[in-house]
Amino acid sequence: MPLFRSTKIACTFYRHGLDELFFAHPRLRLLKWLSRLMPLPRDLSAPLPVRVRLALESLGPIFIKFGQVLSTRRDLLPAAYADELARLQDRVPPFDGAISRRVIEASLGQPVDVLFARFDDVPVASASVAQVHRATLHDGREVAVKVLRPDILPVIEQDLSLMRMLAGWVERLSRDGKRLRPREVVAEFDTYLHDELDLMHEAANASQLRRNFTGSDMLVVPEVFWDWTARDVLTMEWMDGMPISRIDLLRERGVDLKQLSRFGVEIFFTQVFRDGFFHADMHPGNIFVADDGRYIALDFGIVGSLTEYDKHYLAVNFLAFFNRDYHRVAAAHIESGWVPADTRVEALEAAVRTVCEPIFERPLSQISFGLVLLRLFETSRRFNVEIQPQLVLLQKTLLNIEGLGRQLDPDLDLWATAKPFLVRWMNEQVGVRGLWKQLKKEAPAWATLLPSIPRKLDAALSGDTQRLLTDGYLLLMREQKKQNALLICLSVLVAALLAVILLRL
Repeated sequence: MPLFRSTKIACTFYRHGLDELFFAHPRLRLLKWLSRLMPLPRDLSAPLPVRVRLALESLGPIFIKFGQVLSTRRDLLPAAYADELARLQDRVPPFDGAISRRVIEASLGQPVDVLFARFDDVPVASASVAQVHRATLHDGREVAVKVLRPDILPVIEQDLSLMRMLAGWVERLSRDGKRLRPREVVAEFDTYLHDELDLMHEAANASQLRRNFTGSDMLVVPEVFWDWTARDVLTMEWMDGMPISRIDLLRERGVDLKQLSRFGVEIFFTQVFRDGFFHADMHPGNIFVADDGRYIALDFGIVGSLTEYDKHYLAVNFLAFFNRDYHRVAAAHIESGWVPADTRVEALEAAVRTVCEPIFERPLSQISFGLVLLRLFETSRRFNVEIQPQLVLLQKTLLNIEGLGRQLDPDLDLWATAKPFLVRWMNEQVGVRGLWKQLKKEAPAWATLLPSIPRKLDAALSGDTQRLLTDGYLLLMREQKKQNALLICLSVLVAALLAVILLRL
């Protein structure tokens, strides 16, 4: 089987002329000449990026999904390849409903007819790793049952091993092999794909996002039914809504498209800066609109998370962009460690200005912030910027949100919508208000630490190491310890006072 699959991949690559990616290396010129003697037909009429997409499409769902993930790595790929791979569509024929029943019964330990009052054998959606059936619980609640494709893990492992081998060849033999880091990309895809194969992982993501937006007037997230959920089966609340791509239907139902577009931007920035946890697969197929005008989010296999450190530097960068403060953008990149420490701030500032200044000559409503990020990623290659994986997901999601918002409202001004949110968030995080918030957060830890400080102080001042020191040095040490003890006592008193105040609030 692996030999058959390897042969099929090699023939597919040859048929679409992808041998150019490998045989460009000087040491392989003879192999390139010999490959022309193969009796297989070749179609070289389309540009190379198009042929890469066609080859991945013909190799099946795992390679299609790999191309989709690869299309988000615009920090690594030339724009022509990323744009072409973004066109990949994951249309996979469904498997038989009887197989879904067997998977459900094996995972949940009961017959389908006992678990559900009604179960539709014909799926409503089918993708590369799972398909979705509609069902009804015995209490009358409508649910969506997502079932993992049976025996998919061996197929995925086989294709991943072949991808690793191909990535090694590209890294060694392609002109841009080392810069593109293909083995790192395959490893990232491996992690992402195995997460998607555990539907408990997706269920946990959905539950967290739903909790973050409880009572929201902008976004609704379906409830997870844990008693009907396992590694291979995910049961969620059935959501009725209109596809976000059906603009005509939304208008017909009286949905306020301008408000909907603003909601999309606010939801994105709320997830990023308030929660540090965001839905990172918000393409039109995963977004619906409820009758009350709220967004409905679906498919939570891919989420991104940000640390407080990430959020702070993102906010600094965004606000600097808004204010056209290119020096601050460059300095923030160096301070965050995204750029080598020996990078000249002035050189990076000039590069950022070159990207951004022509854009700002246009009206704000016509500026694509997502495209600004893409061009900055391209510029970053010159400065060996280490693009963080979570920021790549963020950039991908921002592009989706911005494209969606402009589709709903061509006059959407992303900058004007986002800036007040960022200013408000920064005011809450820095200055006196931010300090007070952090002190309140740390108060329980201070209250636990304070009682042990006298004991630790006594232990520190009564060590036996003093006997090893000369008398003169010992005298100096004693004086220093007295001063240190005084400072520690003052610190303890101040800390105790703060802790008491904060615990009473």
